[in-house]
Order: sequence, then C-alpha cells, then structure tokens
Amino acid sequence: MIAPIPFKPNRFRSTAEFYEKYRVPYPAELIEAVAARVDLKAGDRVLDLGCGPAMLAIGLARLGMSATAMDPEPEMIAAAREAAERAGVALSFVQGSSYDLGPALGRFKLVTMGRAFHWMDRPATLVALDALIEPGGAIALFHDRRISSSGDWQNILNKATKEYAPADILGRQSHHGPDWQPHETVLVPSAFSRVETMGRIFAQEMDIEGVLGRAYSMSASSAETLGANQPAFDAAVRRDLMTANPDGRFTEIVEVEAMLAFRPTAAA
Repeated sequence: MIAPIPFKPNRFRSTAEFYEKYRVPYPAELIEAVAARVDLKAGDRVLDLGCGPAMLAIGLARLGMSATAMDPEPEMIAAAREAAERAGVALSFVQGSSYDLGPALGRFKLVTMGRAFHWMDRPATLVALDALIEPGGAIALFHDRRISSSGDWQNILNKATKEYAPADILGRQSHHGPDWQPHETVLVPSAFSRVETMGRIFAQEMDIEGVLGRAYSMSASSAETLGANQPAFDAAVRRDLMTANPDGRFTEIVEVEAMLAFRPTAAA
C-alpha cells in the first residue's frame, strides 16, 4: 500500500507571489507537444489540478482549450486569476483539491498536474480521474529536475532550510526518501497504465534574488514556514551565495518532463 503524504490545504500559503516568477517554467513547446500527442482540439476541456498560478492551464488556454484551474489554496487561485488576466485568456476556477474531484466538475480530455501529484493520495486520485477523463483522454504530470548548476546554491538553500525550518524539512523529504514509490509505480497498475514521457532540456540564469525567490516558492522554505526565522534565513543565504559566487550569478541546466498516462486502448 502506498501511503499518501498528509494533506495540508495551506501547504503553499505565502508562496504564490514567488511561484510563477521563480520556479522552473514549463516550455510552451512542451505544452504544445503534449496537446498534440493527446490530440486536443480547440474547445476541448482540460483540468489543471493543483494548478498553483495556473501556468499549465494558461498555456493550454492559449492553444484554444477550455481550461479549468483547481487548487486548494485561495492565494494560488487569486494568483492564477491575475496571471490569466495578464495573459489575456479566460479560465474557469475551482477552489479545491484532489479530494474534491467529482462529477460536478464535468468531463475532461486532459488533466494536468504540475509538480503536484506527489502531494496527493495518488491511487485514489487516479480512480477519481478515471470517472472524469473522456475516452481517449489522458493525464499529464509535469515536473522538473536539475541536471547541473554553477555555484553551490542548492546545497546552500538546503543547509539554511534545515537550520531555520527544521520542523518542516522531514515532511518535505517524505517524497525523496528510500520508501517513496515513483509515479510510474502508481500509474502502471491503474486505469492509465500506458505511460510515456517527453521533455525539454535548457539552461537558465539566476541572480541572488532568483535563488531566494526559488526558496520562498517552496513549501519547506516559504515565508509561512520560516515565520520569525525568515530574516535570519534570508541573511544566511545571501551571505553564503556571495561567498560561493561573488558575482552573484548562477546558471542551471534543467529538464522539464511531461509524463503522459493513457488508458491502454487509447495509447496506440
């Protein structure tokens, strides 16, 4: 049995203003490739579950899809509304989590999750989605991984997080530890057992504000989690980043991957 991470609806409270700006972006060409692989047509309904600031929903809406953005955190829904307005696209919004999936939402051709599936009761979520995804539809899980980076910024963040937010770091590590089951292990026995991946690799530059923004976009090192320790965390990270790289510039090479899961009869 795969035990889910305990549900905390406010896990990403205080991260919204940093998430869209500082997290690794989802390349538009990858979103387009996913839409083509699932054979999406203009007007098809898509759900961005655990949407955050709705980066995926906005990307799909730009392609002509009827996109719904769903998240349990009110700050994220507000950020998603603002981002959609800036992008000039229309989205539908639902405040709720994977535990709120049900027939009232309607049916969808595609359900996306960006860096969110690991927070859910994954087997139960897949059962619920089987009732909502149309025949021939699919699930797309987006995530990113760092291939390499200049400087020692990630270790600096990890060290400071362990020092100033020790109570939360264990919860964060629960989906990185030896007992964690990868998503494929959950998908293959499910109704969406045909799994494939596509991805894009690129480099991006960050300055010190970007590194700190990345930290504050994470639940383990958010302003909410750090609380009164945030000024000390901020000062320690700035000091150590300047020691590691005095010009304050950092480069990372990352891969953004979309893991697509189809029902067996829909994947040929």
